[in-house]
Amino acid sequence: MPIKFYNTLTREKEIFSPIKKGEVSFYSCGPTVYNYPHIGNYRAYIFADTLKRVLLYEGYKVKHIMNLTDVDDKTIRDSQKDGLSLKEFTEFYTQAFFKDIKSLNIIAPQKFTKATDYIDEMVKIIEKLLKNNLAYKSEDGSVYFNIRKFKNYGKLSGLVLEEQKENAAGRIKKDEYGKDNIQDFALWKAWDEKDGDVFWNTALGKGRPGWHIECSAMSMATLGEQIDIHTGGVDLIFPHHENEIAQSEGATGKPFVKYWMHNEWVLVDQKKMSKSEKNFYTLRDLVDKSIDPIVYRFWLLMANYRTRVNFVWEALEGAETALKRLYNLCLELGSNVGKVNSEYQKKFKEFIEDDLDTPRALTVLWDVMKEENLSSADKKATVLDFDKVFGLGFADLKEEKIPEEVQKLAKEREQTRKNKDFSKSDELRKKINSLGYEVKDTAEGQKVSKL
Repeated sequence: MPIKFYNTLTREKEIFSPIKKGEVSFYSCGPTVYNYPHIGNYRAYIFADTLKRVLLYEGYKVKHIMNLTDVDDKTIRDSQKDGLSLKEFTEFYTQAFFKDIKSLNIIAPQKFTKATDYIDEMVKIIEKLLKNNLAYKSEDGSVYFNIRKFKNYGKLSGLVLEEQKENAAGRIKKDEYGKDNIQDFALWKAWDEKDGDVFWNTALGKGRPGWHIECSAMSMATLGEQIDIHTGGVDLIFPHHENEIAQSEGATGKPFVKYWMHNEWVLVDQKKMSKSEKNFYTLRDLVDKSIDPIVYRFWLLMANYRTRVNFVWEALEGAETALKRLYNLCLELGSNVGKVNSEYQKKFKEFIEDDLDTPRALTVLWDVMKEENLSSADKKATVLDFDKVFGLGFADLKEEKIPEEVQKLAKEREQTRKNKDFSKSDELRKKINSLGYEVKDTAEGQKVSKL
């Protein structure tokens, strides 16, 4: 069965066929390093990681690049508030991001590209756009992209460019703006006092890049003028990704990205999670509640990446219980690893190849755990095989040392069962539960594990 992905550009599922056979060029929009990303932001990175894992599982060679936006309106504004240099300020949040993705078991891209390392590449693209008459200089020395000169502007987002549309002919110097605010956007911003000591002296003059040009420069410098896959959250479709297409294709004359893939929002109280609304949580909030960040990854895998999910603590706690159950079942399989079951693998591949249908793929994982006609060793091999995609850390599980007090209670309970004193046995079970452990009766005898 061929792999199918939903392409935002065509609004339909398409059979995946990379530009170069067997190889995938893959770019993901990463964080703006001015604060800790909230868990809604992390859905984009978990989605990109799952996509990459599927491609690797299917045998592709993947070159994955993720950018770090370390110069824009927000990084300049907040570094000045903290009285730090731009580099010092952004480096702190860059390191925090690296720590977070490790806790989520996200495979690091081949390269993280920092915007400030690609200023020369940005300038070259802007010069091409000026030469192609798709950009113009304003009186203050800033350079803007003329959206009316680019024939297919709006093809990704579906926004229609109309002469009479409000603000359609205006200019916008801000990095971000409203969804219906179709305007010429800044490629290069002439220096002003608000920028302080953040500027570059280039052929375009003294200034700094606009946000949108950064990703075009970094993706083309590392992956080439045409790439297979570009990912991000749906909130980036317009204006960011729309503008990326315009400036990239305007400079090269070639189609920029073959497959645009976007994940949906994480909601809180049915509203989009965002820093501006102050209705967000970070991974630190999860850790403060003693919830492993990997539980959040598992919770997201339980929904299709193109479905909005509403975050509530009770749902996350339910996911935690389910994941612990899976971990315990895996530990009970022992350490021997047999052969991957081909029938279950076939079902699993059918689901992940259908636009990353992780919810149904997880049902196959549960089915394997419950299967009575598979040896423990073959079950273990099949679970570990599936986890190459899920990234839930089954290979790293270790038997937890059971406290002496719990072991003593378990032995006492075992004796009461032999004596057929089931009332006393139930009392001891409850006592074991109260200490955070559970006891199960199996054909091989009692098994004690953490709740």
